[in-house]
Amino acid sequence: MQLTAAETRKIIRIADLILASKDLVVFTGAGISTESGIPDFRSPGGIWTRFDPDDFTIQKYVSDPESQRKQWSLLEEGSLINAQPNRAHYAVAELERMGKLTCVITQNIDNLHQKAGNSPEKVLELHGTFGWTRCMSCGSRYTSELMLGRFRGNREIPHCDHCSGLIKPDVVFFGESLPSGTLEQASHCSQACDLFIVIGSSLVVYPAAFMPAYAKQSGADLVIINNSQTDMDSQADVVVQGSAGETMENILSRVRAGLCV
Repeated sequence: MQLTAAETRKIIRIADLILASKDLVVFTGAGISTESGIPDFRSPGGIWTRFDPDDFTIQKYVSDPESQRKQWSLLEEGSLINAQPNRAHYAVAELERMGKLTCVITQNIDNLHQKAGNSPEKVLELHGTFGWTRCMSCGSRYTSELMLGRFRGNREIPHCDHCSGLIKPDVVFFGESLPSGTLEQASHCSQACDLFIVIGSSLVVYPAAFMPAYAKQSGADLVIINNSQTDMDSQADVVVQGSAGETMENILSRVRAGLCV
């Protein structure tokens, strides 16, 4: 798609910021993964139009077998397990290969940054991952693929091989705290960076949405790429409303050219 003059100026500005950056943090939300076929949670047709959020509290999961089955049925749909990275994920991975990326802070649970090539240690998953499950009693971890196979076999909720404890997808349910170590690391990276790029997040879910505010308050440049407006747009240095994949592809094309000069 042909860019307007204003859009081109924004792409050039973001590429220049990346080229000048010494400490770049990328923050991603559900909007980066919709182009991979994963519906977001809150938009029309999103996950919460088909599932009741009240069924995804930790209290219900522990006490209600029907809520447990709904959670595993969501995992069984396959959109999370089988999804593949899109242009935006590959662009973020390329930033790491260029040596420009400090870390990715993500609200997503789909493992697509790692699939695209980002180093697992550079991906801070604030809300956990659907790629793994864990025992709520002893903490043993199993791949979701393994436990999902057991669920498909008899429609019974899997239990731990070691202690027979209840197995739970390794994601943060409503009523659970974010993993403290990951949150602390994300906060530190946000406060230490010189460039913070938001991709595909409406910035309404806290405490994750504090991260761009931490970056801006510490003097970093802030870029927001999202299909709709966010509450942080007025504080951003550059705002692009549009496709994450196309926008990041255009930005990376300019960054590559800049590195070759």
